[in-house]
Amino acid sequence: MAAWHIGTTVIHKVLEAELDVPLSGVLRTDDSALLERYPWPAPDFGRADGTFVLSVHGLVVDTGARRMLVDTCVGNARPSVPFLPMLDSTWLEDLAALGYPPESIDTVVCTHLHFDHIGWNTRLVDGKWVPTFPRARHLVTRVEWDHWADDAAADLHDTMRPLIDAGLVDFVGNDHRVGDGVRLEAAPGHTPGQVAVVIESGGERAVITGDLVHHPVQFTEPDLAGLADADAAQAAATRRAFVDRYADTGTLVIGTHFPAPTAGLLRRGGDGGVRFVADDGRR
Repeated sequence: MAAWHIGTTVIHKVLEAELDVPLSGVLRTDDSALLERYPWPAPDFGRADGTFVLSVHGLVVDTGARRMLVDTCVGNARPSVPFLPMLDSTWLEDLAALGYPPESIDTVVCTHLHFDHIGWNTRLVDGKWVPTFPRARHLVTRVEWDHWADDAAADLHDTMRPLIDAGLVDFVGNDHRVGDGVRLEAAPGHTPGQVAVVIESGGERAVITGDLVHHPVQFTEPDLAGLADADAAQAAATRRAFVDRYADTGTLVIGTHFPAPTAGLLRRGGDGGVRFVADDGRR
């Protein structure tokens, strides 16, 4: 599992699953040669057969005083989720093995409410879905919740309703300051209330993308939409603003769906184009 140090804060990647997918299975493109035009430094971002690896993982943000978890993946024993139905992973055990048993997590940030980001919010115990992180405040933007709450297709009855019933959810603004150098940053388009998560410590900065990108090529071609982007134009504007904000700043960009090495820097070339330069986690 990769880890990055941002000042005195440590960020751990906790992998749940990886999927080999065609680019057209995630992005709105039929350009099979697209990845060949960009010499990405990590081979899993683009293969000769036109596929790449899509990673599903959560990220622990440990400030020393706070133990936060950004996104909770798909979760086990969920029959209706696409791609990974009835998953039986060791994700929760892997999290504990890193030193983060469920009871130690004090904050869960849901970047948005798609199924592969909220699955471990709850777990099945004796036939009932119960909160996995019973001592944590679960942060969801009010805009995101209002968009999905009455949408039957969102199917939040087993991932969010038990948390609400237990009084564990805080509906927050899309610029909410979580504390200890961690804040939310609006990243709409993929969903209306999606956020990125910014971590700052000791003069260093990292940002967790959420699903504003699924593949690094979208930093270079921000108009390349994701299949699941609710508002493609807004999502493209969010990506352009993200690149303008973070390119050539030394900010570590951690991709919520990027395979290893998962994180990197955005750098502009002489032609003004932007590249994602992968970072192997040894910081």
